Amino acid sequence: MSGWNRWEPSESDEQICVFEWAAVMQPKVPELQLLFHIPNGGYRNKATAARMKAEGVKAGVPDLFLPVARNGAHGLFIEMKKRKGGKVREEQYTWGKALTFEGYQFTICRGADDAIGCICDYLGVKELGMRNEKLEMRNEKLGMRNEKLGMRNEKLGMRNEE
Repeated sequence: MSGWNRWEPSESDEQICVFEWAAVMQPKVPELQLLFHIPNGGYRNKATAARMKAEGVKAGVPDLFLPVARNGAHGLFIEMKKRKGGKVREEQYTWGKALTFEGYQFTICRGADDAIGCICDYLGVKELGMRNEKLEMRNEKLGMRNEKLGMRNEKLGMRNEE
């Protein structure tokens, strides 16, 4: 039961951390303003999912794209996964192979640390120490979230006792 309270950041949490880091780094690395998320995944009701499919949403498209040409690649696509778990689906591998064939760099990153490192490597920049500062901010946020979850669990426990 002791492992039940351990909270692991979701793929979304990790992705938010990447964009927070990118915002801090933009003055030093202006190319980061071009980094964006492709909102392909997530839960949707049937009507919204059908509409999005009709609009061209495709399964397996990577999560992040940095449309900056470097070292012979047209841009960098990143498939984000959470640090632990986070299974890569066959469609995601298929997209990665196709994008690589077309001259893009494709990578699968497990967590914000991995993604930030891949972006820095791709752009040929050093992380300038901002990564650790940003990760400390993220850890503070995660700690606050854990406190909130603990308070929620206490409330639920009180409700169950009644």
